[in-house]
Amino acid sequence: MRFSAEKPTASFPLARAPRRTLIASSILASSAMVGALLAVTPAAAAPKTTELAGKTVFLDPGHQGSAAGHNLSKQVNDGRGGTKDCQTTGATALGGVPEHTINWNVAQVVKAALESKGAKVVMSRNDDTGWGGCVDERAAAASKSGADLTVSIHADSTSTGSDAKNKGFHLIVPTLPIPDKAVDAAQGNEGRKASNTIRDAMSGAGFAPANYLGAVNGVVTRPDIAAVNLTRVPAAFVEMGNLSDPAEAAVLSSPAGATKYAVAITTGITNYLGGKAAAANPTAPAPEPGAAPNPTAPNDPSASDLSDVKGVEAIGPLIDKLSKAKSPQEAQRILMTEGQDVSAEVLKAVLAVVYAVFGGKLPV
Repeated sequence: MRFSAEKPTASFPLARAPRRTLIASSILASSAMVGALLAVTPAAAAPKTTELAGKTVFLDPGHQGSAAGHNLSKQVNDGRGGTKDCQTTGATALGGVPEHTINWNVAQVVKAALESKGAKVVMSRNDDTGWGGCVDERAAAASKSGADLTVSIHADSTSTGSDAKNKGFHLIVPTLPIPDKAVDAAQGNEGRKASNTIRDAMSGAGFAPANYLGAVNGVVTRPDIAAVNLTRVPAAFVEMGNLSDPAEAAVLSSPAGATKYAVAITTGITNYLGGKAAAANPTAPAPEPGAAPNPTAPNDPSASDLSDVKGVEAIGPLIDKLSKAKSPQEAQRILMTEGQDVSAEVLKAVLAVVYAVFGGKLPV
C-alpha cells in the first residue's frame, strides 16, 4: 500500500474469455479441462445459493493499472477537514507483481464466491488496466451503492527491498470520532464488527496477524484512510500481508495463495452479512491462526464459511493438490475425492474464476 514503483508486467495476465455458462463438472475429466474453465467469466456464474440473497457488497481492489491523464497528487477531501493525494500507484511485491494486480485478482475470486451465494457485487473499478478513480470518488461510489458492506482490498509494503521481519495481515479501522456523524455511526459500530469478523476469518484460516505498525490482534487504528473516513456504509479495509516480506510476497503473487486469501475474506464477509458478526469491542481478541473462531461472536462463524464448506481450510489444500495434478484425470480424481467438503456449486464458481483470472493455468 505504501511503497510504490514503476508498474512491471504482471506475472499472471488476465484472460479475455468469452461469456459462456459454467461447464458441467464432467468436462473436468477431459483434456479440455483448462480450456473449458477458462471459458467462464466472473459475470457468467449465476447464483447457486440464496444465502446472501438481497445483500449488496461494494468491493474496492486498491489502486489501479494506469494513472494516464490523471494527477495522482491532486488534493481531495480526507474526511477529517483536510486533504490528501487523490491516489497512489500502490506497492510492488518482491518478484515484480504490482499490488493493484494482486488486489484485483483476489477481488475477482471474492466477487465470484459472493455472487455464487446470491449477493449483488458492485466494483469500484472495472478492470486492472485503466484508471480506477480517486479515493474520495471510490468512497462516494460505495456510499451511493447503499451496500450492506464495502470492503477495500490492499496489500502493504514496508520497504523497497526485502523485509522478512515485518509480516502478517491487518484490518485498518478509523480513529473515532469521525467528523461526519453518519460515517462515524457506520464505522464505529457495524464497520468495526465487519472488520473484526473478517479479521477472525483470516486468522482462523491460518493467516498470522501483523507483528508491526502497533497492530493489536490484527487491527490497526488510523485517522488518515479516506476510504473509511468518507464512507457512509459499514466498511472494512484489509491489508492482506506485507509485499516486502519474501514469503508473503510469494504467496500473494501466486494463484493458489491469492485464492486462499480470497476464500478467507469471503468467509468473513459471509459471516458478517449472515448475522454471525464478531463484537465491535476494540479489545475483542483474535484467535490464534488455525484456532477456533472468536468466542465473543454471538454465533459460531465457522457455521457459514463458504456455503456448506465445512471449514475455510478445505479449499486451500484442495487448490494446492490441484496445482500438482499431472493430468486432467488426476485433477478430476482429486476433485471427486478431496472436494467433498466443499459445496460443489461454490467450488465450481470459484475455480472457474481462478482459471479465467490466471490465464487458464492450473494454480501454482
